[in-house]
Amino acid sequence: MTRRPTGLWWRLTLRARLMTIGLIGLAVALAIGSIGLYAALSVEGLRRVDRAAQASSAEVAGLIRAGRLPQTLPATGVEIIQVLDGRGRVVSASANADRLTSMLRPDELEKARHGPVTLSGSRLGITSRLRVRATDVGAGPDDATPRTIVVAEPVDDLVENSDVLRLVLLIGYPLLLLALGVIAWRVIGAALRPVEGLRAAADRISGSGRGDRLPVPPSEDEIHALAVTLNSMLDRLDRAREREVEFVADVAHELRSPLASLRMQVDVARRLGQGGEVLDELDLDISRMSAMVEDLLALARIEAGAVADAPVSADVRDELERLAAQWSAQSSTQSSAQSSATARVEIEPGPTQLVAARPEEVARVFANLVANAARYSPVVRISARRRNDVVIVWVDDAGPGIPAADRERAFERFTRFDEARDRESGGAGLGLALVRATVRHRGGDVRLADSPLGGLRVEVELPAADAG
Repeated sequence: MTRRPTGLWWRLTLRARLMTIGLIGLAVALAIGSIGLYAALSVEGLRRVDRAAQASSAEVAGLIRAGRLPQTLPATGVEIIQVLDGRGRVVSASANADRLTSMLRPDELEKARHGPVTLSGSRLGITSRLRVRATDVGAGPDDATPRTIVVAEPVDDLVENSDVLRLVLLIGYPLLLLALGVIAWRVIGAALRPVEGLRAAADRISGSGRGDRLPVPPSEDEIHALAVTLNSMLDRLDRAREREVEFVADVAHELRSPLASLRMQVDVARRLGQGGEVLDELDLDISRMSAMVEDLLALARIEAGAVADAPVSADVRDELERLAAQWSAQSSTQSSAQSSATARVEIEPGPTQLVAARPEEVARVFANLVANAARYSPVVRISARRRNDVVIVWVDDAGPGIPAADRERAFERFTRFDEARDRESGGAGLGLALVRATVRHRGGDVRLADSPLGGLRVEVELPAADAG
């Protein structure tokens, strides 16, 4: 037996699970893409600043090597340039740089020789942060002293751009995820709509229905193939059910003649004074088998659709009172072997209740229910009430009842639950199956519950004759 998965994940609908998987994957992809975009733009911005500083350093280095280093260096934009000698003194600077003091301390200068360093511009009287590079160059033709070129580029604009990008990503990321989630929800819903149509159609197809088929979507996809396959399966099930019904009807019909012959022989033997008690036991078995054959024939007719559907009505209370009278008469004439007939049948008084069913159907339904209850209970109580457009009839007994877990199985053919319900004390197991088939054929239903008497309650619901 396959174990059913448990947990919150498996309680979600397929649509919700697909949405969750899709959004998680989308969120991870967007997060990786956003981080990559932010990192790439930030790195590219810094590289652009470093290339500008390297270009300025190369230009100043060319002036040094040519021996044409001016006191005031040409500088573009807001970059700051200083040229230091071997002892860290400023020998040349751009117009916006300090001409007396190096912008870098000795330890910072050493770091700047190996890579860019970032420092505050407050020491130079500006508000922007600076990215500083230091490049050593050889001496000029007229001076043997090595020189160091220090170039500082303001990076506040770059940092502000990175901050704006980060803010846009942080705000836009969840909004984009939400918008894509809404779109995905609608798209998945549209994709699963044919599946929901198949489910709803399958739910409407009753166990005894014929001709009902699942809608086949026009798209040539997996759902189309599923609908075609399921309809083929329904065709095979219908054919198998028809063969089963025909077989049951044929067998039951063929059994009628030998059973009638057996009963006639028993009657003849009893009149001749032959057989003794064996005839009583044989007569009981013949009656039991005859009842089973009639139930099988009735089930076969209902399942084959051979029962008339013309508008009919029956008075439930009349049929119940007639049944109670017959049961009372049987209790005084039946042999001790049929002790179930001695159960007392009580009909609660009430008004007339007309239902949309044939009188013989109502009689058969409640005769089966009373016979079942009387096998295990000394009293059977029946009550009927009108509720909106239906008439509900309760059949209560004080017997052992049926466990809640087995109540649905009780409506299957030839079902017994314990050794006490054998062929000597019970029927053939067709009573409840016949009751449900008859009632559902008329648009009603049958349910089992606990009885106030301590046993089993059978609740029969039939449409009222004037409903609709």
